[in-house]
Amino acid sequence: MTYPNTLFAAFLSRPNRFIAHVKIDGKTEITHVKNTGRCKELLIPGATVILQKFDETKRKTAYDFIAVYKGTRLINMDSQAPNKVFLEYLKSGQYIDGITLIKPEAKYSSSRFDFYVEAGKRKIFIEVKGVTLEDGGVAMFPDAPTERGVRHLNELTKSIGSGYEAHVVFMIQMSGVNYFMPNNKTHPAFGEALVAAKKAGVKVAAFDCIVTENSLTIGKPVAAEL
Repeated sequence: MTYPNTLFAAFLSRPNRFIAHVKIDGKTEITHVKNTGRCKELLIPGATVILQKFDETKRKTAYDFIAVYKGTRLINMDSQAPNKVFLEYLKSGQYIDGITLIKPEAKYSSSRFDFYVEAGKRKIFIEVKGVTLEDGGVAMFPDAPTERGVRHLNELTKSIGSGYEAHVVFMIQMSGVNYFMPNNKTHPAFGEALVAAKKAGVKVAAFDCIVTENSLTIGKPVAAEL
């Protein structure tokens, strides 16, 4: 996926989950943050960030916050991007062969999974999680406790008993990581649920991404260490 009309800015502050203050050409501007996670290790005053510019007459702010440099590593922060990139990958046939149906936002029990897919006799639920947290070359999820994420894992497991195939896919919104693991320090219940889901037959996959200042594409599979 691509982002037209991107530009550089310097991060200043994040007064709430939805907006950030940045400096563009010496002027302070407000930008919409498309990620409600904490991202504290990324949003450091002075950090170089990438914005997308829009027609400000149709919005509250003219800018969306797209990505941030953590040292020399560029990390995409758009929480909508992982689903879009993974949908492109699904349509390519490289993840699942012989797909005849892709239905986004598919309801099962009390959850809504990102995708329902049919391929021959296979009926598959797929939940996609975007990953922006990295430490020492290790990508981790979540960066904040997520009861919703635990529920998704439990209901993916439940769906197997109803005859479905179930997948959870971690889209790492950066490149150059060594492996993925659940962030057991921040939310041990998520890690426990992920291990239990895998033991029950839920397929766990992780991919890194190729991030540029105006695009995001799927990269290569990354080992998931649970």
